[in-house]
Formats: sequence, structure tokens, C-alpha cells
Amino acid sequence: MIAVLVLAGVLAFAVVRPRGLPEVVAAAPGALLVVLLGLAPWRDAGRELAALGPTVAFLAAVLVLAHVADENGVFAYAGQVAGRLSRGSPRRLLSLVFVVASVITAALSLDATVVLLTPVVLVTATGLGVRAKPHVYACAHLANSASLLLPVSNLTNLLAFTASGLTFLRFAGVMALPWLAVIAVEYVIFRKAFADDLSTPPARPPEPAPGKGRSPRYALSVMAATLAGFAVAEPFGVHPAWVAAVGALVLVAPRLRRAPSAEAAGLVRAANLPFCGFVLALGVVVYAVRVGPIGTAVGRLMPGQSDLPGLLVAAVVAAVLANLLNNLPATLMLVPLVAHEPGLVLAVLLGVNIGPNLTYVGSLATLLWRRILHARDHPPVAGEFLRLGVLTVSAGLIAGVAALWVGLGISGTS
Repeated sequence: MIAVLVLAGVLAFAVVRPRGLPEVVAAAPGALLVVLLGLAPWRDAGRELAALGPTVAFLAAVLVLAHVADENGVFAYAGQVAGRLSRGSPRRLLSLVFVVASVITAALSLDATVVLLTPVVLVTATGLGVRAKPHVYACAHLANSASLLLPVSNLTNLLAFTASGLTFLRFAGVMALPWLAVIAVEYVIFRKAFADDLSTPPARPPEPAPGKGRSPRYALSVMAATLAGFAVAEPFGVHPAWVAAVGALVLVAPRLRRAPSAEAAGLVRAANLPFCGFVLALGVVVYAVRVGPIGTAVGRLMPGQSDLPGLLVAAVVAAVLANLLNNLPATLMLVPLVAHEPGLVLAVLLGVNIGPNLTYVGSLATLLWRRILHARDHPPVAGEFLRLGVLTVSAGLIAGVAALWVGLGISGTS
């Protein structure tokens, strides 16, 4: 019970972040406390940290990669292209946002969509004179649900990828159908839920997009090569963290030569080392919960087979736990319990990646998205977010689980 209270305190601090303090300020003492109390013995805590280390290293590398891509104008260019192609139509802009956000989330992780794309989408919609709400809400939802495709799309995916025993390409192959199904369901629901906003004509003529017609070709080429590198390097035992780090270095090299000190400092800030420390410390705290009575009780709820009912139960339990605990600790708790069945591991991913669209606390990315909109005087409405979440999460889980069941059958994965 003490471990549960420590976890609750750490998560509450992460949600509130008093005085803007980083999450690790509470997580590190919490991890030390459970170790000192014997709830997570030193040896076990060390093993947990060692297991999480490569995943956290990837998190830091991909944050740097996304930051450098933003500095090279990739996200601004995506907004310009979406604005031009929409021709002032709110519906067409929503379709383009769905495509852009889904691709960016899959290739660069959900943090890139929340932190870098959301402000661009807000500026693009405002510049076109259309109501921005459907488009910025789409960024939040797709940051979670569109992160199902690749092992590198979400920190939860990386945690599950190791346990699944699948190769990079096979993981992507199995998850492609659920990814498409969930995005399609979300799109249909968004069109209906925001029908009034999408049918309202622009308030003014579109503003000309700055930098029109010029694409960041070098940055796009490096990012494409990095994404291909994830799949190519994995069979040789090269961790994705190394690939992301090399991609970031190649991308920043021209700028690094001009101002080495300033660029190096920017890269360190972009790696968000305090948040990486939070993830490591959180892993120790969750380990203490997992090996206690709560973990035992949750383990009894998890199915033993990856048939259709089993996949649905695993996904629903994961979605509920993500909204109670946040999706990161939910993943840390559930994945070891189902590691014997790759299909169940992937079903857990459906739950922890789709489930956070129900409430703000479902994922740290959603909380960050909320803070970004508040800072730009476009605060989301909690009741509206919840109502939309009830529709998208329930429909998305059903569609995703059904598609996963089909994908597992096609691929022969148990």
C-alpha cells in the first residue's frame, strides 16, 4: 500500500508541477524511498533501471531529433503545405491535419506532435480564419492513438517492443491495420462531433503563408533516412537510440559548425534530461507496486490467451489503468504480466495508447498539450474533451482490437 501511495504522490506532482518544477523532483525521492523500505530491493531496482536505460536513451535522442527538425523548419513547412492545400476549407484542413499528425506521430513520436505540431496547427487554422478547435483537438488525439504503428512512435511502444519478441518490421506489419482502423474511426467521429465548427466558413480570407514553396529538403531527407535506419539497423542488434542520435547529429551538423556552443546547449535542453530521469525513477516506483498486492490483483484480471476476447480484455484493462495511473506506469505494470503472449502485449499497447484520449491525466503528452493551449489562450474544455473521449476511445478500442486480431491471424503471431 505504501508503494501505491508513493506512486500516487509522484503522479499528482507530475500533473500539477508546482512552480514548474520537473517531474523528477518528486519521482527520484519516491524511488529512493521504496528502495530504502525494501519494497524494491537494490538489486531489483538496479535491474529495472538497466532494462529501462536503452529505452530512455532513445527518448532523449528522439526528442533531440524532433527539436532539430523543428529548427530546420520541418513543422512550419508542414503547416504551410496543409494551409495551402486546404484552400480555406475547415473540413479539408482537418483531413490534412489527420494525415500530417499521424505521420509525424508515427515517425517522430507523440511528443513531436504535441509540442511542435500543435502550435503550428493553431497558427495555421487562425491564419485561415477557421475555428481551430477540431484541428488542435485532433493533434492531442492523434498524438496518442496514431502512435500505434512503430516501436519508435511512443515510449510505451518501446517498452512493449522488447517484451513482444517481434522484429521492427514485423511489429509495424502487425500494427499497421489497427493503426489505420483507429485513425479512420477517429476521423469519422471528429467529422460528426465538430460538424458545426467544420461547416462554419472562414471568418476572413486566408493569410499568405511565409516561406511559401521552399521545402527543407535536407532535413526531410535526413529524417527519411533515419526512419529507414530504424528498420535496417534492428536486425543487427543496433538499438534505435543510436540511429536517432546519428540522425540528430547529421541534421544539426551544418548549424553546429556555425555556433557550436549555442547549438550544443540547445541539444542538451532538447534531450529533456529531467524527464528522462523521471521515467527511470518512475520505473522503480511502479516495480514496487507491480510486485505487491495491487500488481497481483491486476495480474488476475489479465487473460492468458490472445484470442479475440482475451485481446479485448487486455486492451480495456490497459485503457482503464492508463486513466487511473497514466499510460506510462500502466505500461510498466502490465507488459511484464503478459510478456508470454506477443498478441496480448500489443493489445495492452492499444489500451495505453488509445485510452489516454478519455481524460487529461491519461498521458503526460495530453497534459502537456493542455498546458500549451492554455499558454496560447485557447484552453480546452474538460467536459468537451471527456465527451469526445468517450466516443473515440470506446469505438477506437473495438476497431483496434478487431483489426489487431485480424493482423495477428494474417501474420501468424500468437
